[in-house]
Amino acid sequence: MTDRKALIQCSEFRSYRRNDLVIEADEWTDRTYWVTGGLLRVVARCSAGSGDVTTDFIRGGDLFYGPLLSDGSYQAVSSLVAALPSSVYIVPVAAVRALCSKNPEMAMALIDLTTKRMGLLRRQMRRISSLPAAALVSGVLHELTELAPVSSGGYDKRITQSVIASYSGLSREVVNKTMRDLESRGVVRRDGLGIHVRLDLASTDSPELLPAPDGSSIDDPQTLDG
Repeated sequence: MTDRKALIQCSEFRSYRRNDLVIEADEWTDRTYWVTGGLLRVVARCSAGSGDVTTDFIRGGDLFYGPLLSDGSYQAVSSLVAALPSSVYIVPVAAVRALCSKNPEMAMALIDLTTKRMGLLRRQMRRISSLPAAALVSGVLHELTELAPVSSGGYDKRITQSVIASYSGLSREVVNKTMRDLESRGVVRRDGLGIHVRLDLASTDSPELLPAPDGSSIDDPQTLDG
């Protein structure tokens, strides 16, 4: 408890609105970013005109930090942007390093977190390269029910289709068409609080989708792209 209080005392607490920039790629910092509420997205650098690419999400209780805590400062390789209104403790790297030195279990937890994120990134890249649009979007929507849940089930409706597109590697138009098709089949529904996904169809990377009323598959490119 004493260590936690000391960490909070040397930290800066900030609130971010949706789409606020927390830190920009290439920016140098000597801080880590501890999310206590909301959701941030990690946005990779990309060529001009190609749109942003979301590679990861940082939810409440998670930490965003540089490649090595042994370094006093680091240059961010990705931007950090608020996907939802978020609250963040901005903690000096030196303070986190000192706490890890006193508590080896915390150091191990950070190593586990890094390993988990690398595994999730590899899985996401495999999904993008191998799954059809409907299966890919369904998997992302299901993941969002865990990252940005609402009390009625489903995920926060403030997560935009543009964010889903940047995370799934699809165009905004394909995401829009796919979600409308999923809604027409009862796989996805909306209410005043959130967007709900049928878990039996979205809980795997290759969901079995219902046939369209005309007998065509939702994975048919003609169905997706009009």
